[in-house]
Amino acid sequence: MGLKPFVETRPTSAKVGATVTILGNNLTAATTVTFNGVAAAFSVVSSTEITTSVPAGATSGRVEVTIPPKTLKSSVNFRVTP
Repeated sequence: MGLKPFVETRPTSAKVGATVTILGNNLTAATTVTFNGVAAAFSVVSSTEITTSVPAGATSGRVEVTIPPKTLKSSVNFRVTP
């Protein structure tokens, strides 16, 4: 039995510009990463890991990773700190 698609951030809060690791499964085909709707540059490290940075203009909310045809949302809100 495999895991359902998911994404989780490490850490769950950070300042703009901070590095964030996104953990999940089947992430290799990711096309976009957003922080509460704000697009972020990212690198796919492996099928279970993406690295990114909190983009300028990001606000607290869900982190989403698009892996066509699905968009996976973090189950916990990411908090952008001052």
